[in-house]
Amino acid sequence: MKIFLDSALIDQIKEVAGWGILDGVTTNPSHVAASGANPKDLYPEICSLVDGPVSLEAVSLEADAIVSEARELAKIADNVVVKVPIMKQGLIAVKRLAAEGITTNVTANFSAPQALLAAKVGAAYISPFVGQLDNAGHDGMKLVEQIRKIYDNYDYTTEIIVAAIRNPMHVVRAALCGADICTMNFQVLEMLTEHPLTDAILDRFLKDWEKVPK
Repeated sequence: MKIFLDSALIDQIKEVAGWGILDGVTTNPSHVAASGANPKDLYPEICSLVDGPVSLEAVSLEADAIVSEARELAKIADNVVVKVPIMKQGLIAVKRLAAEGITTNVTANFSAPQALLAAKVGAAYISPFVGQLDNAGHDGMKLVEQIRKIYDNYDYTTEIIVAAIRNPMHVVRAALCGADICTMNFQVLEMLTEHPLTDAILDRFLKDWEKVPK
């Protein structure tokens, strides 16, 4: 399973890239706003730091405008993926963009029917938001399981990006059900490297090492 960082902060992207486990980056307008950077400078820099796909979001809501915006975003770098919201106008735009060879990530997915439609119009990626579903009293990972089954039934090549991850168990369940990708913020990604027993063992080993004659 591939690991993406969900962030537009350059320092975070550089750090995770240095760990050797970064397969891609996803951004959204909220991340960009939090960075305080101008997208015209920020987007090319992010793309230059990452070997894999970088999702940049189209903010238009009408198909013609989405397509126009996506064409401009795709010019930034070869690894740009254009995020398009799952709605009727978004589906129309994705169909047109797929025909032009522009890679899309259909985002804000909250149901299996939405994911099915995204695959039918040629989306390269679908992003179910599991954290928001959990917050609303649902089991977000059940949606991922449904999408995986549907895509396997019909040999759709759309890759599943499990998004809005809140904790390491989301990552574990995503991997167990065969999701293609997990994208998460820096804090959750750090959690994947940690375990209290690891810390305890390392502490004991280091204390014992101090007793070894030098």
